Amino acid sequence: MKTYLVGGAVRDELLGRTPTENDWVVVGAVPEDLLRRGFKQVGRDFPVFLHPRTGEEHALARTERRTGPGHADFVCDADPSVTLEQDLSRRDLTVNAMARAADGTLVDPYGGQRDLAARVLRHVSPAFAEDPLRVFRVARFAAQLPDFSVSDETLALMRSMTGELSALSGERVWTELSKAAAAPAPARFFETVHAIGENHWFDGLDLPRTIELFQHHEFDDVSTALTAVGWTTPPEPLERFFTRLHAQRLVKRAGVALAAHGRTLTGSGTNPETLLDAFTAIEAFRENAMTELVLRTAEICAATSLAAQRQLIEELRGLRVDAEPGSAYGAVLRRARLSRIGKASP
Repeated sequence: MKTYLVGGAVRDELLGRTPTENDWVVVGAVPEDLLRRGFKQVGRDFPVFLHPRTGEEHALARTERRTGPGHADFVCDADPSVTLEQDLSRRDLTVNAMARAADGTLVDPYGGQRDLAARVLRHVSPAFAEDPLRVFRVARFAAQLPDFSVSDETLALMRSMTGELSALSGERVWTELSKAAAAPAPARFFETVHAIGENHWFDGLDLPRTIELFQHHEFDDVSTALTAVGWTTPPEPLERFFTRLHAQRLVKRAGVALAAHGRTLTGSGTNPETLLDAFTAIEAFRENAMTELVLRTAEICAATSLAAQRQLIEELRGLRVDAEPGSAYGAVLRRARLSRIGKASP
C-alpha cells in the first residue's frame, strides 16, 4: 500500500503557493486496510476515507465508467490493482493530474509540469467529456489562475459538451460560480462561458457587459460580486438565472433589486417618488443585510459614493408623523418622506 499527495496541492506547491487543502490517493489497498488504521469512511459511492488525526481525505485509487448524462452518473472501480497512473488519467486537467510520493518523487505522466510552465489549462484525455461539470470547473480555474490560458483543444472539447450541461444540478453550477467570484479574476469565468457558447444556465445574462464589468471593478467579497450581475442584467432574466442556480436567497433578492433600482440609487436628479420606491424595494426602512449589500454593490459598479443616500435613509428611518396607526399613517408617512427627499440633494 502506497500513499500519494495528489491534485491541487501538488499544483499549488509547484506554483509556489500554499495549498488550501491536501488530498491523497492510496494505491494497492482495500477499504479494510484503511479502516484497521482508524480511518473513517465517508459516502457510499466512492471509496473515500478521513485520516484519523488530520481529517484529510484519502481515496483509494480508482477508475470510473460513465453510466448517464449527469455529474454523478458513474460506476467506480477501486480494485487494489488500479495503478496511480490510471487514477490520474481520470482527472480533469494535466496540472491537476500530478502526484507526490512520500519520498518526494513527483509523478507526472500527463505533462502537468510542462503545462504549468506554459501556463496552459489542458484536459488530460477525451474522458474529460464524460463529466459535464468540468466545463464550469475549467471556467473557474481560469478565474483562479488568471495568467493561464485554456488550450484551443480543450475549448473545442468544452464547446462540444454544451448540449449536456443541462443535466447538471443548479447547485453544482452555483458552487463553481461562487468559487470564481472569490477568485482574482472573476471576469475570466464569464469569458470562458461566453467563449464556448453556453446558453442554458447563463441564458438571459448579458455576458459581454458582465465581462466588462468584472474586468474594470473589484468587489469586496463573494456576495457583492454575485449581486453585481444585476448591474448588467434586467430584473426578470436575472431572477430566472438565480432561480435556476438555486442561488442564496439574500444574493438573489439583492441582485434583482440592484437590477431594478441600481441606476436610480446612483443617479442624480431622480424624482422623490422614484427614489423612495427604490429605497422601499431595497428594504431600506427595515433592519436587514440586503440594504447595505445593494448600496455597496451599486457604489462599486457605478464607481461613486452613496454616503448622501445612506444619510438620507437614516433620516427617513427616524422620521415620525402625527397620525393614527393604520393605512392613514402609512400615507402620511409617505408624504413626509417624499417632502424630506425633495429637500435633499443626494
